[in-house]
Amino acid sequence: MSSSAQQLATAQRPARSPRTLREAWVALAGLSAVFLFEMLDNSILNVALPTIGRELHASASALQLVTSAYAVVFGGLMLALSALADRVGRRRVMLIGLALLAAASLATAVVTTAEQLIVVRAAMGVAAAMTTPGSLALAFRLFDDDALRVRATTLISTVGLIGLALGPTVGGFVLSFAPWQVLLLVNVPIAGLAFVCIRHGIATDDPSDLHRTPIDVAGAILGTLTIVLALIGPSLFVEIGADSWLPWTITAGAVGAAITFVVRERSARHPLLDLALVARPLVSSGLAFKAATGLATAGLSYLVTLQLQLAWGWTPAQAAIGLLPQVVVLIAGGALVGPVVQRLGFDKAAWLSAAAVVCGLSVYAALGTYAYVWVAVALVLVAAGMRVNGVVAGTNVMRGLPKERTTIGAALVDTASEVATAIGIAVCGTILAALFTGDVTASTWTAAQAAEFSHAVRIGGLVLTALAAVLVCWGTARARRGTPAAATLNA
Repeated sequence: MSSSAQQLATAQRPARSPRTLREAWVALAGLSAVFLFEMLDNSILNVALPTIGRELHASASALQLVTSAYAVVFGGLMLALSALADRVGRRRVMLIGLALLAAASLATAVVTTAEQLIVVRAAMGVAAAMTTPGSLALAFRLFDDDALRVRATTLISTVGLIGLALGPTVGGFVLSFAPWQVLLLVNVPIAGLAFVCIRHGIATDDPSDLHRTPIDVAGAILGTLTIVLALIGPSLFVEIGADSWLPWTITAGAVGAAITFVVRERSARHPLLDLALVARPLVSSGLAFKAATGLATAGLSYLVTLQLQLAWGWTPAQAAIGLLPQVVVLIAGGALVGPVVQRLGFDKAAWLSAAAVVCGLSVYAALGTYAYVWVAVALVLVAAGMRVNGVVAGTNVMRGLPKERTTIGAALVDTASEVATAIGIAVCGTILAALFTGDVTASTWTAAQAAEFSHAVRIGGLVLTALAAVLVCWGTARARRGTPAAATLNA
């Protein structure tokens, strides 16, 4: 590097890492806004789908694409774009992604067809893939102290969870006096705030911390194809059933692409994803815990939502109240993350929180159809475990990777959660379709159908419990192979 370039890099680098959250408040405000966009975008649009369908004359399949286009593009591009960020600069890719988000959101104002909206949602998915993994990576790199990293990640995730919890309610209120486009136009000021705060609060990446090897284009294509098919396949099992050839073909394609991807990464001179890094104890255990949490949380949310409204006949408002224990714990539980990690250490907090999620799901599977109190207990256990695990598992993955691979590590965390979520819903939906006779959305059920639903809930819950428990046990075994010194957190 030339002397002028070295001087520039030194000038752009902060003199020291922040010693408190307050010192980094500008950066944290920007990163929190990024996570708020992701969580809000996942929840606020769903309430507007009937309105969108009427105004754009969209079919049911088109409305499905409106929601799935974002998720599939987001999940599919995370690894490739995160690998790019590790090479050209995490801050730079984040800022470009935020500009794309603002532009795509503004385009909503001129949308007149469902096809145009699908394109807009896909562009937002690209923006999310450029920004969301970077928010975790930049938050981790902002501090040198693990305790501050936990507190920062907890703060950022709390802001996002507030958006996830309030999104449907706020969206419904806004639709009472404003057009549905407003729900996506709200991304513009959020992206603007994030852009300004990140540009002024986070220094340009140190060139010495960037990954210098060429991008594995073939690996990026195979990785993207694997994740896209892995996200589409489970949804097809729910939508058209296991009797159709298409879900099985897509799933087989996902498996084939995954095998080809692994072969490519093992033989490539400069792999997109170094599998030796993924095999590190902290990384593999963190991903296993994150996948277990995503699997259990998605399955529980899917089954409880159906049970409250279809099996028990609750109104949507009553069902929303019934889910409040989970919402309260997810938002208020952020205050417990730091003390739990401080007392238990990273490794123990990771596997205990993942185990709490599995226990909550098992309580629901065994007792949830008998009385609401057991549903509430399950929701609280899963939310508490998810709240701690969401911070600790991701931090462990980042701690286990070299400094120049942190963004792709964050992408791995998000990808594990996205794929596990899709699988959790698919398992429950397929079991329900196989065991329930008739139309599950019918206004009234026979006694036989009610019994079939209860049986499907128990079977689906137990299957997911077993799968999640296997992941937790494997992750615990992997974590114990890590360095003992890395398992504790200094006060």
